[in-house]
Amino acid sequence: MARIRVLAEELTDELESPTLVEGLPGVGLVGKIAADHLVEAFDMTHYADVFCEGVPKVAVYMKDDPTLHPPVRLYADAERDLLVLQSDIPIRPDAATELASCLGPWFEDLDVLPVFLSGIAHEKSEGVPALYGVGTDGATSRLEDAGIDRPTETGLVSGPTGALLSNAVSVGRPALALVVESDPQFPDPEAARVIIKHGIEPLVGVEVPVDDLVDSATEIRQAKEQLARRMQQSDEESTQARPLGMYQ
Repeated sequence: MARIRVLAEELTDELESPTLVEGLPGVGLVGKIAADHLVEAFDMTHYADVFCEGVPKVAVYMKDDPTLHPPVRLYADAERDLLVLQSDIPIRPDAATELASCLGPWFEDLDVLPVFLSGIAHEKSEGVPALYGVGTDGATSRLEDAGIDRPTETGLVSGPTGALLSNAVSVGRPALALVVESDPQFPDPEAARVIIKHGIEPLVGVEVPVDDLVDSATEIRQAKEQLARRMQQSDEESTQARPLGMYQ
């Protein structure tokens, strides 16, 4: 049965219209890397387990911890009014529709503003990866207040994050998405740093230390490459933004 099992109920009353950062694996694994970094940097509490239709029926375990966990989990930091949706596996876009239907009522109960993260494939260069924000009607003012640029071309967000955003549009739920230029082939810690510093920080009003993220870029790439390879085997599993072109 689809459900969200809350493990730290005492935090629920402390959360006041929290912002949720979504970290489903996608292009450059920017969402995954950013979400994992937030959980670690703020030592966030394992708040809930997600048992929604569409989440693969697997169990995961962590280094130096024999306890099994579901692959999709929620972490909370009541002091910062912050939630993170962390996933250790890719989720198929068709399954993400079920995930969106499961999470939607919970978003509304807690008055959650979800911030979805996506990479847009872009060959690496010496410059800083470009970042822009989009959102549903009624939420986009938050982007302007945070000084986040508008998109410079027409495009779409596909994959599981695209399905979650589509659900927000269809039901009129406030939601935002941050899109950053990302390496199309390899995990991209630099793009994740940009999305944290220039997107999440001004939106949430927090300061996130990223020195470890930059200093450990090589190790992060190596740790995430196996997941990246699995995702490249099927483009339809990968969250990504891409331009549509003028005549498409």
